[in-house]
Amino acid sequence: MKTFGIMTLNFESEALYIDGIAALSQSCGMECFHFLPSSINPLTQQVQGRRYSAIEQRWFDDEFPIPVLIYDRCFYGDDEHSKQCIPIVSWLKSRNDITFLGFGLPNKLELYGTLTTSRLAPYLPHSQSIKDCSEVVSALTKQKKIIIKPINGSQGYGIYYLKKNDKTIHVKTEKNKKIISRIFPNETKLCQWLQPLINFRPYLLQPYLELSNAASKPFDIRILLQKDEQGVWVERGKGIRIGNTGGILSNLSAGGSVIDFSTWSSSLPPAGKEYICSELNFIITNLPYILEREISPLFEIGIDIGVAKNGALWILDVNSKPGRKVVLQTDPDLKETLFLAPLLYGKYLSQSENKERKSNYEKTLYH
Repeated sequence: MKTFGIMTLNFESEALYIDGIAALSQSCGMECFHFLPSSINPLTQQVQGRRYSAIEQRWFDDEFPIPVLIYDRCFYGDDEHSKQCIPIVSWLKSRNDITFLGFGLPNKLELYGTLTTSRLAPYLPHSQSIKDCSEVVSALTKQKKIIIKPINGSQGYGIYYLKKNDKTIHVKTEKNKKIISRIFPNETKLCQWLQPLINFRPYLLQPYLELSNAASKPFDIRILLQKDEQGVWVERGKGIRIGNTGGILSNLSAGGSVIDFSTWSSSLPPAGKEYICSELNFIITNLPYILEREISPLFEIGIDIGVAKNGALWILDVNSKPGRKVVLQTDPDLKETLFLAPLLYGKYLSQSENKERKSNYEKTLYH
């Protein structure tokens, strides 16, 4: 029986999802374990973690060898534990006796650099790194409205909207499902606030795209792609995420809501619906293969697509550790399919002759 390990930074993370996978593991010929990277003993290479008992249908604390198959669901922050775990995961990814379901993606700026040389370049908002507040001031002078976001950010954390008025600069963000606004009287005051932020973590700058609906609520399309039991990319589902009125985020963690894609698209004019579906199909068909060819093997990706008021589609984000809330809210019957997917793909990998999967693993920790 193959050993299947689910790796997180704490045992509370995604508990329902991980329990669901574990409950189905035996049916796929897998013995399921749950562990933290920091719980690996570097001398014995034994792990202190949890083993799932299919007979008793619950977890038991246990010590075990590093599983041969690993599903990485680690989400890193700025805390010391994250910093401790990153080099351990990099070491695990470098080992030939361990198979990761997916190797992840690099940061947003490196990903942008890769995709700008592909056929998907027209769908990418221009992105540039920020080293100094003067670059933000220059962009505001030219564009009037911009977005800045952490290069390694996720779930909409740390995203700011900046707008230059005649004399003042308006900055807006969302925290704890609330919109927070600040008005700076001049560029000097803006830089006094912004420069420490840029110094603390790397940020990138993008033009502000008008991606709100008729009710002035930001919205985007979230698509979940995964590989099936034959290693073939399939679309599990897609839905529309809608944010708060006047907000800048559609993320569910920021208080957003979800509607079914079919419901939303049926409200469009026939020509508009056909155009958007055709463009989405082009992106979905090409993106996973470009990422795997240029970066590293993957198991799943979440794609966020913005639809501008002029009908243009924009790739806003690509995440190799996507959530499943949007898909499950629009189609709850998919729950078991999503629980089984990592196990079935892991089984496929363990039986596959293709072992040449490792590439640039050290760059792919974050997403």
